[in-house]
Amino acid sequence: MDKFVIKGRQRLEGSLRVDGSKNAALPIIVGALLVEKGETVIRNVPPLRDIFSIIKVIEHLGAKVNYDEKAQVMTIDAQNVSENTAPYELMRQMRASFLVLGPLLARLGEARVSLPGGCSLGARPVDFHIKAFGDMGAEIEEKAGYVIARSKQLTGGYLYFDRPSHTGTENILYGAVFAKNKTYITNAACDPEIVDVANYLNQAGAKISGAGTPSIVVEPVNRLKAIEYTVSGDRLVAGTYMFAAAMTGGELKITGVDPRALTMVTHKLLEMGCQIKAGKSSLTVIAPQGKNRLKGVDVTTFPFPGFPTDLQACLMSVASISMGTSHIRETVFMDRFVHAMELRRLGADISVAGGEALIHGVKDLVGAVVMAPDIRAGAGLVLACLAARGQSEVLRVYHVDRGYDKLDEKLASVGADIKRMKA
Repeated sequence: MDKFVIKGRQRLEGSLRVDGSKNAALPIIVGALLVEKGETVIRNVPPLRDIFSIIKVIEHLGAKVNYDEKAQVMTIDAQNVSENTAPYELMRQMRASFLVLGPLLARLGEARVSLPGGCSLGARPVDFHIKAFGDMGAEIEEKAGYVIARSKQLTGGYLYFDRPSHTGTENILYGAVFAKNKTYITNAACDPEIVDVANYLNQAGAKISGAGTPSIVVEPVNRLKAIEYTVSGDRLVAGTYMFAAAMTGGELKITGVDPRALTMVTHKLLEMGCQIKAGKSSLTVIAPQGKNRLKGVDVTTFPFPGFPTDLQACLMSVASISMGTSHIRETVFMDRFVHAMELRRLGADISVAGGEALIHGVKDLVGAVVMAPDIRAGAGLVLACLAARGQSEVLRVYHVDRGYDKLDEKLASVGADIKRMKA
């Protein structure tokens, strides 16, 4: 098991390129299961633990996968997909694996999918998926930890989510592609990754309109064709780098990402006193210099286009050394302040009550040993250690590796004193 050893107080300066979005690549890989003939080629696929986990899942279902990690290109031949059961031993590592329900049901007429695992972030029910497939005519039962869904052909209609669901929207898109009659989805998730998935499906022959808005319409088609598709840049990795620049008083140019996907993050960093320059596919963040300090900020996490919950931990780290008091309200996931206790080990002044946190900025954080509880909290702790006096250690970095490829090497390339070592 690895750990990061970090000597803080190093200013980050330079340029970092963002890899493809994990949260777009995963559903696009799963969506390739809908293609019965030919080889789907997906480019800009990041070499992350979750990517290798989903490869195991779809290979178990009968797909042939070839992944060139260096080139970040994946080829998928789903012609011989015939297995309709996704077992717990493969599903337990991440919740995104539940996305295979839609393609299996649409293509094979039956799916037995284990209830998923992944990060412990409080209640993240798949009830939205199950209810929507039931509304499309599927017979669904839960038995021994599995969701079993059957339908000769799903029927379209008017579906809604009580609140926007990222994976729920994607799963229903898969089911609706071959459904009988049009499907209308109300209160759909608007995330850029949803747009990426819809663009992939449309290029493969689907007829989806409205992706990126709360109202999506899917006209059914008979089949999808094999295509080549390039995954968009990872806005969450880009956002992490943006906060890293702010945290260290640095200046970073971040390339390979659409600035429009980070509008709310940009606004908050501007409020905190940073300068930001946006290009067509880049963002440059310049932190306050000299005696100027970052300023506290109020943030409420919310589904896109709101402030992303996945960057809340990074924001909390930056707020911990900003002047004044910051207030964070978490509305997306329960129990997503577990990193606050670890930040307090570094000297942060944070109090948490329910879904809200108050952060009183301190002048300095001090090095300590901390533990990453999940992907994004781990990234936030890395940023805090970059700004802390002395040496810190971040344990359980396998969580961080699920969402960030070689984060230590990339941060080191722009000036961080960070090394990966055996714990």
